[in-house]
Amino acid sequence: MAQRDALIRLKAEVPAILPSLLMCDFANLEREIRALERAQVKGLHLDVMDGHFVPNLTYGLPVVEAIRRVTDLPLDVHLMIDHPGRYVEQFRAAGADGITVHAEAVEDPRPVLRQIRATGAAAGLAINPPTPVAAVERFVDDCDLVLVMSVAPGFGGQPFDPVALDKLQTLRQMVGRSTLLEVDGGVDYQTVGPCAAAGAGLLVAGSAIFRSGDYTRAVARLAELAAAAGVGCQAEMAE
Repeated sequence: MAQRDALIRLKAEVPAILPSLLMCDFANLEREIRALERAQVKGLHLDVMDGHFVPNLTYGLPVVEAIRRVTDLPLDVHLMIDHPGRYVEQFRAAGADGITVHAEAVEDPRPVLRQIRATGAAAGLAINPPTPVAAVERFVDDCDLVLVMSVAPGFGGQPFDPVALDKLQTLRQMVGRSTLLEVDGGVDYQTVGPCAAAGAGLLVAGSAIFRSGDYTRAVARLAELAAAAGVGCQAEMAE
C-alpha cells in the first residue's frame, strides 16, 4: 500500500524534519518544493485550516492535488477542520499519504481514524496544548502517529510551548514502537533537540526553514540537532 510505503520511509529516517508549507511562497509553489527536495527533506507537512476549528483559513484539496503532481515526497496532511470525516476520502484521493485529525474536533476520534486507515492513508491524531494526553489514551491503538501541538493551532511563527515535551515523553511510554510521534509549532534550532530527545520522530518546522534564506543549510542544521538528541528514539523506532 502506498500509505505503508510512505510510513516505512519516514520511520527509517527518524528523527525527520518536515517543512510546514504554510510558511512557503505560494506564488512560486513548485520552485519552493524543488528547493526543499534539494535540501533532502523526507516529507512535507500540509496544514489545512477551515476558519472555523481554528481562526485562520489556508488551503484545501486543489493545493494538495497540485503538490502531489509535482513531488513524490510523502504528504503529511494535517486537518485543522470541523467534521474531518466528511473529507477523508477526498484528501486521500488528492494525494495525502497521512491524514491527521484533531481530538478536539470530534466527539469520538476512533471512527474517523479507522476511516482514514480504510483509505490506505496513515491515521494521525493531534492534540492542542490545553488537551491532556489522558484524553486520547484510549484511541492511540487506532493511530499510526500522534501529533503534539506545541503552539495554539491557526498561525505560524508562534513561540514554542514546553508543555509539549512532557506530553511527548508520556506518549513515548504509552504508544507502541510502530506509532510515530510528531511535534508541530515553534520548532527551531533551540527546541528541535529537546523535542527529539522527548520522543518526537517527526518534527514540523516552518519559520526556521522558510525565513532562513538557505533551506539546505537550515534543514541540515535542524536534522543534525535532532539526530544528536534523538539517538535513543531512532534506535527504538528501528527495532
